[in-house]
Amino acid sequence: MAPDNTPVRPRMLINGELVGASDGKTFPIYNPATRELSAEVPEASADDTNAAVAAAKAAFPAWSALGPAKRAGYFKKLAALIREHRDELARLDAISMGMPVSTYYYAHMAAAQYDYYSEAWPIVQGQASVNTPGFMTMTLRQPYGVVACIIPWNVPVYFMAAKSAPALITGNTVVLKSSEKAPLAVARIAELVVEVGFPPGVFNIISGHGVPSGQILSRHMDVRALSFTGSSRTGKLIQEEAARTNLKKVVLELGGKSPAIVFEDADLAKTAAKTQFSIQNNSGQVCMANSRIYVQKSIAEKFIEAFKKEFAANARAGNPLDTQTNHGPQADEVQYRNVMMYIEEGKKTGTLAMGGNGKLEDTNGFFVEPTVFVNQPEEARITKEEVFGPVVIINTFETEAEAIAKANDTEFGLYAAVFTRDVSRAMRVAKALESGYVGINCTSPMTGHDLPFGGYKGSGQGREGLLYSMNNFLETKSVIMQIDEE
Repeated sequence: MAPDNTPVRPRMLINGELVGASDGKTFPIYNPATRELSAEVPEASADDTNAAVAAAKAAFPAWSALGPAKRAGYFKKLAALIREHRDELARLDAISMGMPVSTYYYAHMAAAQYDYYSEAWPIVQGQASVNTPGFMTMTLRQPYGVVACIIPWNVPVYFMAAKSAPALITGNTVVLKSSEKAPLAVARIAELVVEVGFPPGVFNIISGHGVPSGQILSRHMDVRALSFTGSSRTGKLIQEEAARTNLKKVVLELGGKSPAIVFEDADLAKTAAKTQFSIQNNSGQVCMANSRIYVQKSIAEKFIEAFKKEFAANARAGNPLDTQTNHGPQADEVQYRNVMMYIEEGKKTGTLAMGGNGKLEDTNGFFVEPTVFVNQPEEARITKEEVFGPVVIINTFETEAEAIAKANDTEFGLYAAVFTRDVSRAMRVAKALESGYVGINCTSPMTGHDLPFGGYKGSGQGREGLLYSMNNFLETKSVIMQIDEE
């Protein structure tokens, strides 16, 4: 791994060139564990964003005409370079948003995405039919053109790959905007893209805030599809901008308030361990973290004690660059203040069972103690809204119907879990839960390798995944050809 004091000089990638902002503007990134300056990052201007889209538009004809097997060659090289630079990428995410290097498997996940899509292109197929007498009919699957990808800060390298790889292999050109909270590892991969030798304009990577760059991509008439992962509030704004302009296709993976339902016949020790990891992973900064746990009353006291014991034993807070640390800080001061606001409100509406303190005064970093609330009203803000921190609510239920009603009483529907040894009950509950994903005797971040991912209700629209993401970036064209009779 590179030394901690290695200077970081991020740049953007526009039309094959690594550049700063055209007006020279930058914004600072601070290490959330120490509040020391990590880097000054280029702030994409309106001109920069428009230039990236123009470069992608100009590169589209040649890239889309290139055989996908040739496109795939660039992917293989990029995957290899990402694996080679795994430690460096881990350090960059640690000093930008606080992810512990000990938990950093996302570079390998990103590389796997590029490798997979480099070989997945043969499944892009149309269909043919002779069901219309006198005609031969067929469908073609063709790229949209310029695609925008706006990625979140909590797992930036993975989302960069998971969005750009299917968009590029299907023949689209891409403008990707990193989050202003975690741009450093993405900017390093921009350098690797240049090293690979992608044709200029095919893969553009910019850094900046929602305004102006994110807003411009949402409005841009030459952007024909946009994939976004992030907050529900921002997702709604993107959808509104798209609807007001060119009605570009929008895929949204948004927030969650994911429930786990624990029945009295569940394996108590395993359930406590799995649910604890779900909310503590990445310091709770995960859209599908099970931030609400509903436990059957008969076992509630035992479960809460087991859960608290797991939380206390397994969350090792400290410098994210320390390989013994597995619980980092919140990503920045905004996130820290927001999480602490919810905690303070929660102390007024429910019972604090564990934690509840911010550690800024003690550590000079944006650390939040693993926090457990019980007896929170279902209508409380901390029960209804996404906290995005290591904060869990454990409430109780008596009947299966009550548990389902409480779990579904939210505008979110991203991930839910049910723990029970009763197979029939598990399937009844899984069917009844209003969620795009349901784990049975497991919970997030566990997902199936080849399953679609996405949310019900306010958690988004569309689905992503190895067998699904390419469809987000392909238009379907119907072709009918009349056959002359002899």
